[in-house]
Amino acid sequence: MAQLPIEELLKRCGSIYRLVILAAKRAKEVADGSPPLVETSHRKVTSIALEEILQGKVLYKVDEAQPRGEKKGRGAKAKDDKKKKVAA
Repeated sequence: MAQLPIEELLKRCGSIYRLVILAAKRAKEVADGSPPLVETSHRKVTSIALEEILQGKVLYKVDEAQPRGEKKGRGAKAKDDKKKKVAA
């Protein structure tokens, strides 16, 4: 089993958390039938995904975070509905 340089992978992703999430999502795509983006001797989907990240073939996009304390969607509405029921 070939060792992939973790320092280089971290430089590409910025954090171990982001690296793990990115590799897991890409490994799932490969497992579901997406062809590998690189030539590799690796057979495990996680190793293939890490090799793709290392070679710069897999990129990520960071969505802007919603400020803390703000709620949107059904969760906020459900909370408001509960308050109305309690007050009634």
